[in-house]
Amino acid sequence: MTLIPNWRKSWRMFSQWAFVVAGALQGAWLMLDAQQKASIPSEWVTYITIGIMVLGFVGRLVYQPKVNK
Repeated sequence: MTLIPNWRKSWRMFSQWAFVVAGALQGAWLMLDAQQKASIPSEWVTYITIGIMVLGFVGRLVYQPKVNK
């Protein structure tokens, strides 16, 4: 396994931010109490998380000038 050439700038990549947000969303959902969870359909949280992760995959493929300098 080899690292990407610009691994030191990986924190700037959109894909990294998207995956962190997806993880934070799932973590926040777990921390909500039952009353709060009842106000938001659990399917929405799942679909939003999947959408953010898909954007993360797409973000990894898009040229990002701040990372590739």
